[in-house]
Amino acid sequence: MPKWKVGAMPRRVTGAMPRGIIGAAVAVVGAVLLYVGLVPAGSAPILVQVGVVVLALGVTGKGLQLIGRALWGPTFDLGLVLSIGWLSALIAAAALADVLPLGNARDTTLTIGVPGYQTPDLFSAHPLGTNGFGLDLLARCIYGARVSLLTVAVTVVVSLVIGGAIGIVAGYFRRWVDIAIGIVAEATLVIPALVLLIAFAAVLGSPTTVFEAVWKNSLALAVVGIPTMIRLARANTMVHAQRGFVLASRALGARHVRVLLREVLPNVALPMLSYAFIVAAVLIVAEGSLAFLGLGLQQPEPSWGNMIAEGGLTELRRHPHVALVPGVFMFLTVFSLNIIGEWARARWDAREAKI
Repeated sequence: MPKWKVGAMPRRVTGAMPRGIIGAAVAVVGAVLLYVGLVPAGSAPILVQVGVVVLALGVTGKGLQLIGRALWGPTFDLGLVLSIGWLSALIAAAALADVLPLGNARDTTLTIGVPGYQTPDLFSAHPLGTNGFGLDLLARCIYGARVSLLTVAVTVVVSLVIGGAIGIVAGYFRRWVDIAIGIVAEATLVIPALVLLIAFAAVLGSPTTVFEAVWKNSLALAVVGIPTMIRLARANTMVHAQRGFVLASRALGARHVRVLLREVLPNVALPMLSYAFIVAAVLIVAEGSLAFLGLGLQQPEPSWGNMIAEGGLTELRRHPHVALVPGVFMFLTVFSLNIIGEWARARWDAREAKI
């Protein structure tokens, strides 16, 4: 074995051990601050409590980052790990919400004896507090996640299939096909997305059940998502359409359908999937905007948008947690999707990778 390899290993190990110890100490300090912010400072003003909690989360994150880099090397990305963990936990909670020990999320007749506007207390029966009707905000956020996640999942799949297929055809055949598809896509993108969504909501009507909310919102959001996917698929197809393997396949007499399915599609699919995470983040905000304006799922069925709208100006001043709790859920979900999307784009997008 070469001498430089023998000497490099102890230096890496001895350098990692102090970082891991320091990281553990910093994480413990952050955990103590988090406990102080949640328990002793529970009666403090909400801004003071939020400031202590944010500081504690930052310190804890720094400690976990040091521990991760000591164990798995400098490429360890705590943000990516936490993003994947948050989305996995949220999807699992939304799928298993009916069997989880959650509070009442819909029926106000069962909350007559429950005080309204309870502040968040992780060690109480309502960890994230209650709204004005005594409904549990944690349960409402988890059930509301069903609406947002199902709607966005259906919209992204439809946009990927339809928009991806149209974009691949436009980028491959070019000429008049590309011009015609480009005019329609650009004309759709010119219309403000929110105005287009409001128009569709006015035609389809406001949903009253989760099933109606999913298919109506998905249909409206697909009109916004498909043109974006068309442009992404077209751009990626143009990158690969002139590559040697595509030209060789066409020179050997392969039909256009075979070239598109066997040569172009596999190379376009991964970049499209990487951008799908970012598009999903935008669509979650759009779906929440519809519900906030009263055009999405109607009360008492919970969704993140109508929960934020539930905290009016007066309630926002007196009981800010009513709007902040679903807002934090939406923020963390959108932030996680953006982090995962950026990571996937750096790995899968041929225009971003080093060739």
